Amino acid sequence: MDLPEDLSIGERIRLLRESRGMSRPTLAGLCGRSPDWLKKIESGERELRSHTLLLRLAAALQIADLSIITGGPSDVAQPVPLGRLGHPAMPAIWAAVMTRPLTAAPAREVDADGLRGRVEQTWHLWHTSKNNRTEVGALLPSLIADAETAARTLDGPARRTALVALSDTYRLVGQATAYIAPAELAWVVADRALTAAQQADDPAAIAAAAWNLGNILRETAYPDEALRVVTEAADLIRPHLDGAPQDWRGVYGALQLHAAVTAAREGREGDAWRYWDAGDQVAKSLPAAYVHPSTVFGRANVDFHAVSVATDLRAARKALSLADDIDPDTMPSTERRARLWVEVARGHLQRGDATAALHVMKMAHDIGPETVTYTPSARTAAADLWRKAPRALRGEATQLAEAVGVTASA
Repeated sequence: MDLPEDLSIGERIRLLRESRGMSRPTLAGLCGRSPDWLKKIESGERELRSHTLLLRLAAALQIADLSIITGGPSDVAQPVPLGRLGHPAMPAIWAAVMTRPLTAAPAREVDADGLRGRVEQTWHLWHTSKNNRTEVGALLPSLIADAETAARTLDGPARRTALVALSDTYRLVGQATAYIAPAELAWVVADRALTAAQQADDPAAIAAAAWNLGNILRETAYPDEALRVVTEAADLIRPHLDGAPQDWRGVYGALQLHAAVTAAREGREGDAWRYWDAGDQVAKSLPAAYVHPSTVFGRANVDFHAVSVATDLRAARKALSLADDIDPDTMPSTERRARLWVEVARGHLQRGDATAALHVMKMAHDIGPETVTYTPSARTAAADLWRKAPRALRGEATQLAEAVGVTASA
């Protein structure tokens, strides 16, 4: 249906819902929200800033282009994942996860220590490759199969090592398939990561799996549940921190940063900075050069998260001021550096500075093209820039939008 250009997002949602004959409770339920929440969105009483919830609404309304809800030029497409998203690695990963054998009679043996080394190397690749989804995605099917085999066939301490490796493998699957996998796969891998960690009875592995589950919950619009999971995991591992390996404190700190971002996205400023302060204290207790191998928690990531928290709270001036004091090269993760510049671009867009936003978005894309292409907040920023860039920069903004895949011609 053709919608007037001057309608708000809430008014568009109401008209689209009514045109499909859907009741408010039905649409709200499909998004995991209450009818009262949707009523406030439609009336304009509450602002809808969550990209994830916008996608859930669009999918429930069976709209393939998010710009129908958000408004804007018709030639700027914002694809909505109504099914599996297109990435060459997904079919093989899907098959490896969903066709797990129910009986264990493998002819080959898998060495637990060797498996653990492979998992660590693949996590390292995830954080250092410019095309991390493609390169890691190619390795995951065989890694899943070997980790499952090891967990089923080994005994004693070797099995415990294999279970931790299996949990870490499924956490990596969750990272590598975020935003490109159907929701059912995300939930399956998150549950398997946590189950394997619990079977290993390893508090650090359980906490890391909870961090991963928290990501899934937050990105599927369950912020309260995400906070509960990560705070319970923090409570679980906290008594074990004295005298524990540094990585145990690293994952504890990562849980605090996760909670900080989750609270910030819900507009809970006090809680967001309280959780960030807790993560900051953990970083101060670790060596200055420490970096957790999978969550990349450390001094640099704490500073990066301060920018994210401020941006999510729409405190653009503070976010940009914090970013000015950061040396990005202290962060060993290519993926995380790219995401930092996306956050800085969002801050510039909040202040209406499209020129600066375009500059740093191009930096983000140069650093981690797949991170920008497959991250919703980055795709939204690229689409906004296409619309808002000054005439003199329209060509550059169009090139970026086409590279990210948010224009109809891309």
